[in-house]
Amino acid sequence: MKVKPIPINWHPDLPIFAMESFLKAVGDDYGWLGGHDENTGTLRCILPYTIIRKTIFRMARFRVETIEVDQPLSIEDEKIFLNNCVKYFSSLGVHLIIPATTNTIFRTYPDKADAAPYGSYIIDLTQPEDNIWKNIDRIMRQNIKTAIKKEVTIRDGSEDIQSAHNLIVETFKRSELPFMGYEEFYRFVKGLGKYGKILIADCDGIPQSYAVFGYSDYRAYAIYAGNIENQQSGANKLLYWEAIKLFKSMGVRSYDFVGARIRPEKGSKQESINALKRRFGAELKEGFIWKHSINPLMFKLYNLAAKWRSGGDIVDAERHKLQTTTEEH
Repeated sequence: MKVKPIPINWHPDLPIFAMESFLKAVGDDYGWLGGHDENTGTLRCILPYTIIRKTIFRMARFRVETIEVDQPLSIEDEKIFLNNCVKYFSSLGVHLIIPATTNTIFRTYPDKADAAPYGSYIIDLTQPEDNIWKNIDRIMRQNIKTAIKKEVTIRDGSEDIQSAHNLIVETFKRSELPFMGYEEFYRFVKGLGKYGKILIADCDGIPQSYAVFGYSDYRAYAIYAGNIENQQSGANKLLYWEAIKLFKSMGVRSYDFVGARIRPEKGSKQESINALKRRFGAELKEGFIWKHSINPLMFKLYNLAAKWRSGGDIVDAERHKLQTTTEEH
């Protein structure tokens, strides 16, 4: 499969993360790679990308997985496409491909990549609302009803970017995790344009929970969320339920909770987060996250920096966890 850069005319049937204004906001450079049939020249797939320059590194990063065009793409053909994407980035002088954002679940990965299983929980919004509600776990439905009885309300907070960032940072800190700075977050949210939305759960005039969404007709993504430490019971569950109803009413075809670790440790926070998503009736889509060396020295330096900063990146964490789980069994 031949790979070359192409222009695209973004439309709402494509993922929001393929939109030019978003890619421009989150990368130092950006573009779209097209996979063309070697014999006919037909465009088979598209892969949006960003290039990030940070200190000595020149890194490629994907913001959404391979997008099929017209006809389904076999996993074998996608692997060939990704192998050729690596060659293309090498020709640009890119040092490495870093792990994609957690909404990005590839079905396969290129040769010689460091890869790990990863997934995401997704709800089909084309089904009737009553079906979506019935598929939600009984206890989760009760939590939502309790929040309503406690007069938790959901409102649009799309202009309240600073407060959303503050609460998300606090939430990440409680889990001893880093989060992006305000300027980067602001660019991210603004890059979504009219297809970005922040929802707030309030109780007695006090924000309990914030959630940041990006959406198009293709899919709504629950990208980031933050809660106060002792939020009103069910507040964030009601927020998600109202978001699901809102995006369904707008004609969005699916709802993505964004990111799910495969086989998380028992009793871990990741396990409880996955359980929350399952209790909403979401189905797990499994695939892979990966990174790839192009310049071996720079790749080694990147891995050392990631390990020093936070014990490694998400691929390292998932590969270590998978190895540990395998050894235990």
